[in-house]
Amino acid sequence: QLQLVESGGGLVQPGGSLRLSCAASGFGLDYDAIGWFRQAPGTEREGVSCISRSGSSTNYADSVKGRFTISRDYAKDTVYLQMDSLQPEDTAIYYCAAVSLPPLTTVQAMCPAWRRWTTWGQGTQVTVSL
Repeated sequence: QLQLVESGGGLVQPGGSLRLSCAASGFGLDYDAIGWFRQAPGTEREGVSCISRSGSSTNYADSVKGRFTISRDYAKDTVYLQMDSLQPEDTAIYYCAAVSLPPLTTVQAMCPAWRRWTTWGQGTQVTVSL
């Protein structure tokens, strides 16, 4: 069974950077995409960035374009989210999740649809504050 473990969260000042990691493990790592999602208190979970298993397709929320970069390390079965120029509004619990894409469904279409993602990590807290 696929398992995801996030790490790398913490407290950072505005303008700072953090790198989150999502390590996948388990038998038959059967998934088509991994995504990063976040949820701040009192708000709905939102898709931040997603990447196909091949790494050839990525998607970013408008709010993080140009500041966040998603990447993957095949050898380590790990997906990273490099977060630069962090702002207080980026404060949230960040989750990674995996999904097998339905036929004809792109990563770009799937990324905002967080309810359709099937395997979730436990989350890591990111706090941006002075």
